[in-house]
Amino acid sequence: MRKHYDFAKMKGRRNPYVGMLKQPVTIRLDRETVTYFKSLAVKTGLPYQNLINLYLRDCASRQRELSMHWRSR
Repeated sequence: MRKHYDFAKMKGRRNPYVGMLKQPVTIRLDRETVTYFKSLAVKTGLPYQNLINLYLRDCASRQRELSMHWRSR
């Protein structure tokens, strides 16, 4: 490997993957959910935010829909 590189002649260019970057969002989760994903993070070595993203991506790709039935009193 060279000891010195000359970057003066290098031309910059825009990142072609900007559209594929993650979008930051604020989401409120209950403590039990966060604790669950943090415990998975310890086991897998992945950050818990990535695990939540992977789970939600899997749900979206499989087009899973939540089915809830509310009881009336």
